[in-house]
Amino acid sequence: MAELPASARRVADALAAAGVATTIVVLEHAARTSADAAAAVGCDVGQIVKSLVFRLRDSGRPLLVLTSGANRVDEAKLGALIGEAIGRADADFVRAHTGFAIGGVAPLGHPAPLTTLVDEDLLTWDAIWAAGGHPHTVFRLTPDELLRIAAGRVVRVA
Repeated sequence: MAELPASARRVADALAAAGVATTIVVLEHAARTSADAAAAVGCDVGQIVKSLVFRLRDSGRPLLVLTSGANRVDEAKLGALIGEAIGRADADFVRAHTGFAIGGVAPLGHPAPLTTLVDEDLLTWDAIWAAGGHPHTVFRLTPDELLRIAAGRVVRVA
C-alpha cells in the first residue's frame, strides 16, 4: 500500500478520533470527477460524496456542501436555506478554510468547524465514499457516520 500523504494522514487521525473504522484508499490516479472516483472504487456515482466549498457573499464565511456525485448543487436554493447568497470559492479560500486542496476536501479534519449542509440523497445508500484529504485518496463510510462527523444539516441540494 502506498504511503498516505500528510493531508490524508490528518484525515485518518480525525476518522479514528471520531470512531469511524475505515481505511483511506490511495488511488493510482487522481479522482478529478465523481465519475472517476466511482470507477476507481467500483460504486455508483451517486455514492460519491462531493465536498464543495462556497463563500457566503455577505459575511465571507465558508459553506461546506456534501453532495451526491450524481447531483448538481442549486446555489440559489442553498443561499435561500442559509439566508445569504453563496458564490464560488477559489483554491486559496478552500485551502485556508479546510486545510485541503480542491479535489481532496474531506468532510472532516478542518482547522475549525464549518457550516455544513448534507445532501439528503446521500442518505439513501448503505455505503458512500468521500475524499480522504488528497485528490488521490478516498474512504468508505455509512451515511450515518457522515452525518455524525460532518455535523451538518440535511437538505435537498439539487
